[in-house]
Amino acid sequence: MIDLHFWPTPNGYKILLFLEETGLAHRLVPVDIGRGAQFAPQFLAISPNNRMPAIVDHEPADGGEPLSVFESGAILLYLAEKTGRFLAKDLRARKQTLEWLFWQVGGLGPMAGQNHHFNQYAPEKIPYAIRRYVDETSRLYAVLDRRLEQREYVAGDYSIADMACYPWIVPWKRQGMVLDEFQNLRRWFDAIRARPATLRAYERGARVSSEPVVNEESRRLLFGQNAATVARAGARGDAGQSGGPQA
Repeated sequence: MIDLHFWPTPNGYKILLFLEETGLAHRLVPVDIGRGAQFAPQFLAISPNNRMPAIVDHEPADGGEPLSVFESGAILLYLAEKTGRFLAKDLRARKQTLEWLFWQVGGLGPMAGQNHHFNQYAPEKIPYAIRRYVDETSRLYAVLDRRLEQREYVAGDYSIADMACYPWIVPWKRQGMVLDEFQNLRRWFDAIRARPATLRAYERGARVSSEPVVNEESRRLLFGQNAATVARAGARGDAGQSGGPQA
């Protein structure tokens, strides 16, 4: 059994896509990031970066105690190795899958995330920042489009690389993109969107929450973090683990 600590964001959906594709036994544990659930001591114990998703595998391959994994790319890799699915065993195909997985976690996700922030959430509209991240998102779309020119999926067969990328293309309108300008990407996107597991994942995610993640109440929690807040969260966690009060 896998516990998926989840909220319906692009990174959350990556893992839910994998679980729906494989049918691996799991349960969703909502982490309402707009209300600060990511700072609860119990969650920090499995995700010290106070970010979801995170998983707890109650039946790890070594037969030992439950094993937690944080960071979406690491989780996808862990689950692929656990199940033997969606990650090629062939050296060269595996290498390509991992390249594009890390391309997403190091490029597409962070750049599109900054695009979202400065376009949608920043209290002050900064034209340079908006243009910088819209342009970079556009460049990354073009890189992915070119990759898909003669391929059905990013790294051969459908894989964790596709599952990592797809949720970050879903909000293309909010990113200031026109998906029809990227014909190969559009074809790939429509094919993944139509997969039964994708439909199930997004239906389940919407049942967890269909409200916007960011509003005036949540803005400070999501975007007001610094070294001091990490220290305070750590202190709360230490207090909780020693039997003291938990905020």
